[in-house]
Amino acid sequence: MSEIDESVRAELTRLRESIDNIDAAVVHMLAERFKCTQQVGVLKAEHHLPPADPAREARQIARLRQLAENAKLDPAFAEKLLSFIIAEVIRHHETIADGAVADGAVADGAVAEGTPTDRTLTDGAR
Repeated sequence: MSEIDESVRAELTRLRESIDNIDAAVVHMLAERFKCTQQVGVLKAEHHLPPADPAREARQIARLRQLAENAKLDPAFAEKLLSFIIAEVIRHHETIADGAVADGAVADGAVAEGTPTDRTLTDGAR
């Protein structure tokens, strides 16, 4: 392997540091999103609403595809990503609802633990 020019190495380092910062921001944004969706799951369980909302999911996918197009991001990729996230949210909502049924009710402020795990990343979207 040839020696990398120092200016190229510096530019790679700068770009990779930016990527690392963006990745960290993505993780934190997903964590915040899941905090909100956990609360939605509790509310749905308390009011005996189904874990999935296909009409909303379709609207969200269409919205995200448009945002992706505007941002010059592959809309199919954006849809796959959102579909994976939605599948995980529905799984959380089912877990919350199952807990509510088992307990007879949902405790105030109770939320199912966890966000997407390594296992769910390999399982893919349902």
